[in-house]
Parts: sequence; structure tokens; C-alpha cells
Amino acid sequence: MKHIQTFLFFLTTSVIFSQENIQSFTLQQAIDFALENNRTSKNASYDIEAAKKQKWETTATGLPQISATVDYQHFLKQQVSLIPAEFFGGNPGEFAEVTFGTKQSVTATATLTQKLFDGSYLVGLQSAKVFLEISKNAKEKTDLEVRKAVINAYGNVLMAEESANILQRNLETLQKNLFEIKKIYENGLEEEESVQQLQITLSGVESNLNNVNRLKALAYQMLNITLGLDINNQTILTDTLENLTSKNISLLLLEADESIESTIDYRIAENDKTSKELLLKLEKSKALPTLSTFINGGYSAFSDEFTFANKEQKWFGSSLLGVSLNIPIFSSLGRSAATQRAKINLEKAENDLIETEQKIKLQIASAKSDYQFAIEDYQNKKQNLNLAERIETKNQTKFFEGIGSSFDLRQAQTQLYTAQQEFLQAMLDVINKKTELETVLNEIPKN
Repeated sequence: MKHIQTFLFFLTTSVIFSQENIQSFTLQQAIDFALENNRTSKNASYDIEAAKKQKWETTATGLPQISATVDYQHFLKQQVSLIPAEFFGGNPGEFAEVTFGTKQSVTATATLTQKLFDGSYLVGLQSAKVFLEISKNAKEKTDLEVRKAVINAYGNVLMAEESANILQRNLETLQKNLFEIKKIYENGLEEEESVQQLQITLSGVESNLNNVNRLKALAYQMLNITLGLDINNQTILTDTLENLTSKNISLLLLEADESIESTIDYRIAENDKTSKELLLKLEKSKALPTLSTFINGGYSAFSDEFTFANKEQKWFGSSLLGVSLNIPIFSSLGRSAATQRAKINLEKAENDLIETEQKIKLQIASAKSDYQFAIEDYQNKKQNLNLAERIETKNQTKFFEGIGSSFDLRQAQTQLYTAQQEFLQAMLDVINKKTELETVLNEIPKN
């Protein structure tokens, strides 16, 4: 009895565990999930946090700095100095050997330093802000790419599912037709070629179905990776390819405002230009003097034996206040060369910004053209599919009534199967091309 209870317990647990691993998503839910769990997107978020820490790290270098040192010295053999012996009542021209100080000493010192003026520090503060902005723009760029990748992967899964369903229906219809034509052939009312023609068609559909099923498994795995899930996670998609296609037909998007400055690629190029401007400022600032101040205080103790922990040990205090001014005078034209190099890099960044602006304009025009063609092609392929279905139905009727050839039927069936796949691809193209246009324009629909 205990064995049965244990078995039922593990069976129930395994069922519950497997159910917990099953996750279902609409397309928007998949996008939202990926933006939080996709590994590339998470790393981009970490980059922002790292940039914030770096910003404070740079800021802290200009704030008061406190350091402390403790030095312990023990002369294994003290240095000997020679002093004229006559100082001690000796003979002139002779020297006495003496040692100064104690064998052991301890010195503890604390130092406070503060920058008063440093041009490179001011540039560093500006650079830290720009670096944080670059990280935020990189995160936005990453999220756009992740969104596009999720839509593509989601659409590929739906297309694979639809392809498998269509091929399965085609297979069942062909199997039924083949069964019927064999009966007719066995009764001597049809030629063997008709059976063979259907067998050829059936074999091709079976092969395509097997291939699509394999591709479907790969498509699910790719989607799981894009979502940030385990590759073998059980994922269920609740949207359909046809519904998504209908939602993604938006002619208003073709009239969207082409604000180049708001696109993420332009802002990234602008960040690069700004960073090059700051590098030029940094090189120029190295020719300015730097001013800093410091104050320290400490205590020292001396003894021939290690008595520094005793209460009777005498400690002697000292303190020092100072100001340091560093003035660059001559660097053998090294600073000048570095400044000229920074100017060249800035000019390159300015050219890159203009080039990026032109490329974005071209990308927008191309994406609009591709999206408009995808919509037109979808409508065309939909009409072609309706015609192909009617032609195939007509040829099938004619064939079984004995007034059509098996060759004409096979040709009509092949035409239908091609139209089916082209229609599925046209639906997927509408979704993907709209996503491409939204990505270029930064026109992401609000939830």
C-alpha cells in the first residue's frame, strides 16, 4: 500500500511540475517577457547599472580622499656615521664612529587630499554623463532588436504550425483520393498511371510534412532562446498567423513622420560625436595647470626594543599642510600631436553622423517600400490561393468523373500547394516588414 501511495505522489508531483513548465504567450506577452528575460537585454540593463557606478567613480575622484599608512622599521644593523673626534675631546684629524636614532621605530600617518582645479576632471564628469547616455541608447537599441527577433521567431513558429496543418490536410485528402483511385483501377476503369501520379504527389507531401515538423521543433527552440527560456521549454502560442497579419496591416504607418533625429541609430551616432568632442577637450585640458592641497597628521615612536604597545611608550606628533601646483611647460609637442589626433577623430565622427543620417533616410524609404509591397503581395497571394483551390477542386471533380487526366489533377494540386505556402509566407512578410519599418522609425505601438 505504501508503494502505491509513493508512486501516486511522484506521479502527481511530476504532472504538476510539467504543467508549471508549460507557458503560453500572445505575441505582445512574448515581447514583454523577452524584454525582461532575454539574456542580451538583461546584459544591456547591467551595462546601464555599470555606467551609473562608473559615473560615481569618476565623480568621487574629485572629492576628498583620505589615506593612512603605518610604517614599522627595524634596523638589523644600524648605519654608522663618522664625526670628528675633537667634538668629543679627541685628537684633531681623528673620527669617532657613532650611530644615530634607535633600532626600531613606528610611524602612523593619515593624509587628506583635495583637488582644487583639474581640467581633465571636469571633462571626466561630462564624459561619465555621456557614457551613461550611450549605455541607455544601447539598451534601447538592444530592446528594439530583441522585439524584432521575438516577432520573427514567433511568426516562424506560427508559419511552421500552419504549414504542418495544411500539409496534414493535404496528406489526408491525397490518401483518400489514392484509396479511391486504386479501387477504380482494380475494377479496370482507370489507368495505372493515374495511381502512380497520385503516389508521386503523396510521396512529395509526406516528405515536406516530415521536414516541416523538424523545422517546427527548431523554430520553437529558437523562440525559447529569444525569450530567455530553456531551449526545450514547452511553449504555447495563442495568437494565429492570420489574426496577426490583419492587425499588422496599417497604411497609416506608411505616412509616419520621418523624424531622423529621434531614431536610435542617429542618437547613437550623435553620442559618438559628443564623445569625440569630449576627448578633444580632454587633450586640451592636459595643457592646463592642476592645483591640489593636502593635510596630514601622524605620530612616531622610537625604541631599541619593541615597546610600542606599552603605555609608557612616548609618541611624537607631527602635522603638515601643503598646496601642490603642477604646470605643464614642454612635452616635446606630444600634447599637440594628441590634440590634433583628437581633432581628426572628431571630424571623422561628424562625417559618420552625416553618413548615418543619409543611411537612415534610405532605410526608412526602403522599409516603407518593402512593407507596402508585402501588403500588396499578401492580397495578391490570397486571391491566388482562392483561385488555386477552385482550380484544384474543379480538376479533382473532372478526374473522378472520368473527363480529366491525372496529369492535370497533379498539376492543379502542385499549384495549390505552392499557393498555400506562398500565402503563408506573404502573411509572415506583412508582420516582419511592418516590424522592420517600426524598428527603423522607432514607432513602437503602445500597449
